[in-house]
Amino acid sequence: MSGEKSPKRPAKVKEQQGIYDIPERYEIIGGVRYDFLSSPIFVHQKILTNLHLAFHGACSLEGEIILAPMDVHFDEENIVQPDLIFVAASNLGIIRDGYVFGVPDLLVEILSDSTGSRDKTLKKSLYERAGVKEYWLVDPIYRTVDQFVLEDGRYRLAATLAEPDFLESPTIPCLSVDLVAIFPKDSRQ
Repeated sequence: MSGEKSPKRPAKVKEQQGIYDIPERYEIIGGVRYDFLSSPIFVHQKILTNLHLAFHGACSLEGEIILAPMDVHFDEENIVQPDLIFVAASNLGIIRDGYVFGVPDLLVEILSDSTGSRDKTLKKSLYERAGVKEYWLVDPIYRTVDQFVLEDGRYRLAATLAEPDFLESPTIPCLSVDLVAIFPKDSRQ
């Protein structure tokens, strides 16, 4: 066996601590930059997952359902990242170059400590001015959904719903959501 080389072992890889390139997440509303300071907590992500499943089950053939993070460009001074975006099949032309450029048919924001006041004020006003047909504000603490529908250029609070209500969309016929299935039984906060 002399002269035979022993098989080479793969080099050991040492873990390294360092700075990883994590892309910045921010929104621009009215030309002002708002940074996301932390990632969402479990209950936020669980509600988002459950909403996606409900939308997908009901409306996947009627349009595109997109989860955050995804930039929605209304114009250069208004670029947002809603939690959930629905773009009807007749409006799919606004999805181009990897992002949304234009007005989605429905937007959903799940309230959190860091972004809740902005979702209820600045973003609601922006979505109304831009002409988003329907806007939902989901409150994980009180387990409610405020449903706003655009009428004559202004948002009207169509309903405030809670478990065990069904949320029916007047602007997206395929969409009916059982709120019991949306809010997690274990919030793991």
